[in-house]
Amino acid sequence: MIYFDNAATGGKKPEAVLVAANAAIRLCANPGRSSHRLSLACANEILSCRKLLAEHFDCDSFENVVFTKNCTEALNIAIFGALNQGDHVVTTCMEHNSVLRPLHQLAKQGYLSYDICPLRGGNISPKELASFVKPSTKAVIVTTASNVTGATPDLLAIKKLLPENVLLICDGAQGGGHLPLKMRQAGIDILCLAGHKGLLGIQGSGALLFSSRVSLRPLLFGGTGSLSYTLDMPDFSPDSLEAGTLNYPAIAALKAGVAYLSLHEREIGEKLRRLTALTVRGLKRFRGVRVYSEPNPCGIVAMSHENKQSEYLALLLSQKYDIATRGGLHCAPLMHEALGTADEGLLRISFSHENTEKEVDALLASLQEIFSL
Repeated sequence: MIYFDNAATGGKKPEAVLVAANAAIRLCANPGRSSHRLSLACANEILSCRKLLAEHFDCDSFENVVFTKNCTEALNIAIFGALNQGDHVVTTCMEHNSVLRPLHQLAKQGYLSYDICPLRGGNISPKELASFVKPSTKAVIVTTASNVTGATPDLLAIKKLLPENVLLICDGAQGGGHLPLKMRQAGIDILCLAGHKGLLGIQGSGALLFSSRVSLRPLLFGGTGSLSYTLDMPDFSPDSLEAGTLNYPAIAALKAGVAYLSLHEREIGEKLRRLTALTVRGLKRFRGVRVYSEPNPCGIVAMSHENKQSEYLALLLSQKYDIATRGGLHCAPLMHEALGTADEGLLRISFSHENTEKEVDALLASLQEIFSL
């Protein structure tokens, strides 16, 4: 199979990631719950991963790195944990449902209100986004990269236009591992990450990183291995936000993935730009095709055809040519409305650095055959 669905989940992992996950599955203990040698070794590995993530993303402290099962859980902890009743939030039409649905739920309950910044020329205008800020605005929530088109909002420009008291919360599901996201430099207060995409880990891994300006209420309650004599959750991070047994194999794999990324980040970004540029040029040669992406380091190219539905294209590419892509709506309904593709959706082709130009040629040749039908 030619795998072009990496924006959903990374298809091919570095060998070090596979070795780390396999070793953890074969022999591990519950980290932080016992004092025996194996439990302590696992706890030390998790601490090492926290420190690596804090360093890679320039977080205030490794203690402000919280492990989750995915980016959706991280975003829910951020939204439900940082916002208070009566708060106002500004977000954008580029957001994934992992942002939109929690906000919608809280607004339905009368807990908070929010405004949505529209799309301008395929991206967000920092000035227009800032114009939605009110005295009651607690946070601005913006994606680091659109999971539909790969477009990247200008986080530095957005932060500069925000009042000091407004938190900047970022969805890093697509940008994490693809963009140089430095929290202190960009002024990001909360960064939510998926471990199984650009960070090269496996499914079941995610993380929430937050600045010293942020206080988060727990979303889950349960065992932490600390302060077990009290029925209250610990009041210190990361324990306050990590109830229950952590996914040690996924965290071990995530550490290996980020370590690999740290050594190869520039060449990975350059490779993804080349592959997306090649694909964009090729698609634009076809009559009836509209391309919604520019060459980008996130490896995403979105397209539509005037006569063929995106889900049909994805199905035919899979069944006849053994090429994995994704058609339809990509859990970002407002982005599709803004692009005018809410009815038909888009075909999303998403690369990893393991993909090749030869595979892109095979995709373009397959699409040429399909479009001729």
